[in-house]
Amino acid sequence: MPNVMLPGASVRDVMSKTGRDYRIFIWQPATGQLRGKMPVVYLLDGNGTFPIAAAATALQSRRPERTGVRPAIVVGIGYPTTLWLDAERRTYDYTPPVPEEALPQRPDRGGWSRTGGADQFLDFIADELQPMIAAEFDADPDQSALFGHSFGGLFVLHTLFTRPALFRNYAAASPSIWFGGDHLMQAKARFKATQPVEPTRRLLVTVGSLEQAEAQSGDGSSADYDSWIRRNKMVENAKGLASDLATLDPAALAVTYKEFEGENHASVLPAAISRALRFSLMSGA
Repeated sequence: MPNVMLPGASVRDVMSKTGRDYRIFIWQPATGQLRGKMPVVYLLDGNGTFPIAAAATALQSRRPERTGVRPAIVVGIGYPTTLWLDAERRTYDYTPPVPEEALPQRPDRGGWSRTGGADQFLDFIADELQPMIAAEFDADPDQSALFGHSFGGLFVLHTLFTRPALFRNYAAASPSIWFGGDHLMQAKARFKATQPVEPTRRLLVTVGSLEQAEAQSGDGSSADYDSWIRRNKMVENAKGLASDLATLDPAALAVTYKEFEGENHASVLPAAISRALRFSLMSGA
């Protein structure tokens, strides 16, 4: 079991009912900040996102009367690895079931590792992880949030469209809409046609302004990657999806879109996490 140096943090390894192991990182406020039921923020890619989110929550919630950010429990869902992220496992866990013939091309023109495990992973969160957190902490189910970046952002949208009652606040950072294809669009259409869930669900979509730009290496070696980046239309897709969902009754889904100027797909992550925390934990939200 790894050591956790963040004050107030703990870590545990959990085996799911399907035999898949996860590393769960948990941070809770100091005893003096515990006042009744607490919001819970769940983050995907927890090995890398949890330290950023826990520190940001600790700092911003110290003076909620000034920052507007309430104290909350932070839960990072990761994997038992020393890496910041597990590329192979997240590709499976975060992607919806897309037929093999419909899978998009990779930038290296190689094949995909295993994909399509989003619903199974969602079962783990809903049936095992959320009950575990509720049993151990005084969690408020009406103030829970889910954050994910890239494939994680795609998973956030998949969750909202297929099981909107699981969380109150959804934060999709740089979502890989290009991968979801027809499956995601059909799920969105079904979501738009269903009766709203109470209380109002809230969605934050963020993206870096440079995520659709060329790498501009100058040596010609990145031509395929540049083409892949342009084809994925990260900024265009994020903005278009947010605009489309904003046409829904705001009493059913309140949508916020934020584009971070000068940030690319990697550099945007800390800003996206900070904005997601403020979005999810604002007093009165």
